[in-house]
Amino acid sequence: MANIHPTAIIEDGATLGSDVKVGAFSVIGHDVTVGDGCDIGSHVVIKGPTTLGSENRIYSFACIGDDPQDKKYAGEPTTLTIGDRNTIRESCTINRGTTQDRGDTHIGNDNWIMAYVHIAHDCVLGDHIILANNATLAGHVTVGDYAIFGGFSGAHQFCNIGAHSFMGMYSAIGKDVPAYIMAMGQPAAPRGINSEGLKRRGFSRDQIRHIRDAFKVVYRSNLLLADAIEELKSRVADQPELGVLIDSITNTERSIIR
Repeated sequence: MANIHPTAIIEDGATLGSDVKVGAFSVIGHDVTVGDGCDIGSHVVIKGPTTLGSENRIYSFACIGDDPQDKKYAGEPTTLTIGDRNTIRESCTINRGTTQDRGDTHIGNDNWIMAYVHIAHDCVLGDHIILANNATLAGHVTVGDYAIFGGFSGAHQFCNIGAHSFMGMYSAIGKDVPAYIMAMGQPAAPRGINSEGLKRRGFSRDQIRHIRDAFKVVYRSNLLLADAIEELKSRVADQPELGVLIDSITNTERSIIR
């Protein structure tokens, strides 16, 4: 059975799974689905259409699934989809999508979203991502698995952030960040690979060495980017971990940080 505080408002049409908790003065909109085992704190507002998976925890004063902050938005029924086991801390704002893009903002599983983070319309986040306090994603940003944003860092519209990358505190991301890269600064520049993060995730010493060598090919060899990509492709059969890096470099619209 759901555990709903008597001051919470659950609008007609909302769907709550089993063992859901909703704290004082929270509001769950009529077109919201909350999965089993979710824990929603006090003063949380969830509007929709929004779907939450199971075992998410949302802290006080978060505003989830409200209208996109886009002047072209005209009230279309766009969506927000959130997976399982995400932690969304105090005062976060996550907006629904727009019809100019996919129409859905999508957040995967097991993400750690700290206080005052903003995730704008049409963003797509993978799994196991960390966004530290006040990190900001503009619209249409894609973030790969295990990426980490330092506090007060931000990404420009349409940027792609590669898997296992790391953005330092206060970094201003204006171009795509390839997988595995550590980026810092205003504007953000590549500073090396996220070797510590790779160690924590079980990458072997050889795999990390291969990724470090690949970084040198892209950023230290003075090769044209197209030639650097061809060099990496020649290695990927024996070093499959480079495939993620190659994909993040070749599938870019804004070009990569250099």
